[in-house]
Amino acid sequence: MAKAAAAATLVALVVVAVAAASAGGAAAQQCNAGQLTVCAGAIVGGSAPSAACCSNLRAQQQCFCQFARNPAYGRYINSPNARRTLTSCRVAIPRC
Repeated sequence: MAKAAAAATLVALVVVAVAAASAGGAAAQQCNAGQLTVCAGAIVGGSAPSAACCSNLRAQQQCFCQFARNPAYGRYINSPNARRTLTSCRVAIPRC
């Protein structure tokens, strides 16, 4: 039950982030945290990431530090499960 609540919170935070990014101009449109919702199961629950998750992580890789600094979802981006997900997808863990 706690994992479901955490996943719902992550999705809600991502929706807010997407709305904020949409209002932020061209540079913000490149960083779209909404694309990471497909990774919620892996990041929150520790399940294996899907191919779609890995693809979206690669597409948003240059934005990870920006996401990590955002108080709305930085704790998810900086979590051990997020690091495992990046490793599973063969995406470099950023140094922010």
